[in-house]
Amino acid sequence: MKLPRPLEQLRPQHLKTLSHERLSDLIDREAVRARARVDELQQRYPSAGPRELSQHLIDGKKALASMVGGVTGVFGAISVPVDLVGMLYLQVSLLTEVATVFKLPLKSERQKQELIDLLGYTNGIGPLQRSAPRVLGSVASAVFARGGLSTLSRAMPLVAAPISAYLNHRHIQKVGDSAVRHYDGWQRAHAKAKKASDA
Repeated sequence: MKLPRPLEQLRPQHLKTLSHERLSDLIDREAVRARARVDELQQRYPSAGPRELSQHLIDGKKALASMVGGVTGVFGAISVPVDLVGMLYLQVSLLTEVATVFKLPLKSERQKQELIDLLGYTNGIGPLQRSAPRVLGSVASAVFARGGLSTLSRAMPLVAAPISAYLNHRHIQKVGDSAVRHYDGWQRAHAKAKKASDA
């Protein structure tokens, strides 16, 4: 049976491949998907502004994050690496989608680095400098080392499943809120600069 596209990306075999992928390459690929997803949402909600569209995107990712946390929580501590890579993938995907909603093209290295830094900040590891890990699996290791995503909750199987699902759900909302604040500010600054240059 073929899985729906979002779930296909979260299969353990695919996550293992993703863990070795460069973040900038992942952003390039997700930017293409983000444009299609945002276009689809704009057709479904034609009067929605960027913040409302962003919340629809966040809600979709929260459902996936809860599912990932519920499934990996059953297996306890052994599944923490898979859960972290899956969560980081969902976060990169969400950040890319929110940037797209706010019309940030993510084509320049500076724009991609800004998104990567935002990923680092929302996970409590700060900006990911050029010398820092540039591969998704390395970022997952750094998050785990910092105790990100409340990894200790995954120590007890079965009891941890609903806790992991809840924490993943809550964390995705936090990442989405940070992205909306960041990119909304970027859009306002860009509009202000354009208005000043046209004057």
